[in-house]
Amino acid sequence: MTHSNPETSGKFAGENPFLIAQAWLKEAESAEINDPNAIALSTVDAAGMPNARMVLLKGIEPDAFVFYTNYESAKAVELDGAGKVAFVMHWKSLRRQIRVRGTVAKEDGQTADEYFASRSLKSRLGAWASKQSRPLKSRATLLAEVAKVTAKHGANPKRPPFWGGYRVTPVEIEFWADGDFRLHDRFVWQRENETASWRVERLNP
Repeated sequence: MTHSNPETSGKFAGENPFLIAQAWLKEAESAEINDPNAIALSTVDAAGMPNARMVLLKGIEPDAFVFYTNYESAKAVELDGAGKVAFVMHWKSLRRQIRVRGTVAKEDGQTADEYFASRSLKSRLGAWASKQSRPLKSRATLLAEVAKVTAKHGANPKRPPFWGGYRVTPVEIEFWADGDFRLHDRFVWQRENETASWRVERLNP
């Protein structure tokens, strides 16, 4: 159940924040020139030092946001360590953004296999070749590794055991739209946990 705010209307209207997010992303796919599904993903390391990088969001499910990466990368180590994450999607063309905070869990089964199989062959081979986030002697070294895995795995490589997805289950989703004179519109959806009802309220710009 959602305790909605009567002020939500227009682009903010809806009883389900995931459907609103899907609608905004669909609009962005028509308006944004490059990578409308890009998100700035924020994590913290074991010492509490924050980290951020751009990642491509690959799905907005009925209850989660999904992206894929190398499980041995710095981001994955930090995700596994904290179990929590935040990200923001920003579209200059629409003058909108979505901020998300929540818990994270691996998507490591058939869904991950199917997505990996849908990627281009070069991207699949690159996933096998790259030791993501670790030191690299030269680009030539990386290309040599690509040639090696190409010879080994052929034209239909399976998903590497060290590569897969993460599902972000939010406890907070904020929708932001640009307003005149910096009087922006902001509505935040919050809940106590993953099964609780959403509360919606307007925030000051």
